[in-house]
Amino acid sequence: MSQPLQQILGQRLRRHRESLGLSQEKFAEQLGYHRTYLGSVERGERNLTLVSLEHLAARLDVDPLDLLRP
Repeated sequence: MSQPLQQILGQRLRRHRESLGLSQEKFAEQLGYHRTYLGSVERGERNLTLVSLEHLAARLDVDPLDLLRP
């Protein structure tokens, strides 16, 4: 069975964040999110709205679709 999309998104988000050398805490602060919320997104426990997905992708300087592709 394939991996749920929210887990794929979380893994890709974490990978991009780490490639920028940002901690969860620092990245969450820059986004205006709480660190625990960002952590739950990265673990695939939360669904994002399209607006939130766009916001995260813009901050990471990636296409939102790049965060969704396996």
